[in-house]
Amino acid sequence: MDYPNLINSRLEAQNITLGYDNKTIITDLSLGILSGKITILIGANGCGKSTLLKGLARLLKPKQGSVYLDGKAISKLSSKQVAKTLGILPQNPSSPEGLTVKELVSQGRYPYQNWWQQWSKEDETFVNQALISTDLRSLADRPLNSLSGGQRQRAWIAMSLAQNTDILLLDEPTTFLDLAHQIEILDLLHELNQTAQKTLVIVLHDLNLASRYADYLVAMKQGKIYAQGTPEIVMTEEVIEAVFNLESHILPDPITQKPMCIPIKKLT
Repeated sequence: MDYPNLINSRLEAQNITLGYDNKTIITDLSLGILSGKITILIGANGCGKSTLLKGLARLLKPKQGSVYLDGKAISKLSSKQVAKTLGILPQNPSSPEGLTVKELVSQGRYPYQNWWQQWSKEDETFVNQALISTDLRSLADRPLNSLSGGQRQRAWIAMSLAQNTDILLLDEPTTFLDLAHQIEILDLLHELNQTAQKTLVIVLHDLNLASRYADYLVAMKQGKIYAQGTPEIVMTEEVIEAVFNLESHILPDPITQKPMCIPIKKLT
């Protein structure tokens, strides 16, 4: 049965329970992702952020409940239908040895391939546009393993762009990057959201970067949503204490005026 969309939401979780084997991580969770906005998931290690992302992307089947894409149960859609609408960039993605940047980006077009049409001018156009958007055109023929961490991450994002999905889920896209490259990647994602109206769902550890770039924050604790809303609603001293067991001061970011967390001490 089709499930009616929440207002301005194309991707929804309804009462989902997720886990691995006999271990349950998330219980009876519901969440609507705002279309055309940047939603960022925050929370302590092990709270279920990555598990939720996998559930939304159909990489992990709910034990109970359902995920809906455009009002239809995502489990009932074909893999190609899902891949043409929703893309996911997991943590630490790996690629075959010696793959060039353009070869990696071209893999984003696989959902559009079939036995009678292997490659088209449209495929080439989307690949080239993705390379331009991520400023990788000059590196197109370079082996992926010869690039810096920030360049490699841009290449993976370019592959997701070539896939031409409206919705993009990213699990810790700034992991192992220095601060300058973290800003570079998040600025790129923000620009894609603004210029192409991409709906982005991102897992981030850095609270202040999450607050700066998010339209909507979701704070998770022990497999449940503890708080959700704009950064002004979620980034409070009370929420930070409850979710992270951390005493803090919340001040306005001098650049964006969004809430900024100043940690004081871990609570016992």
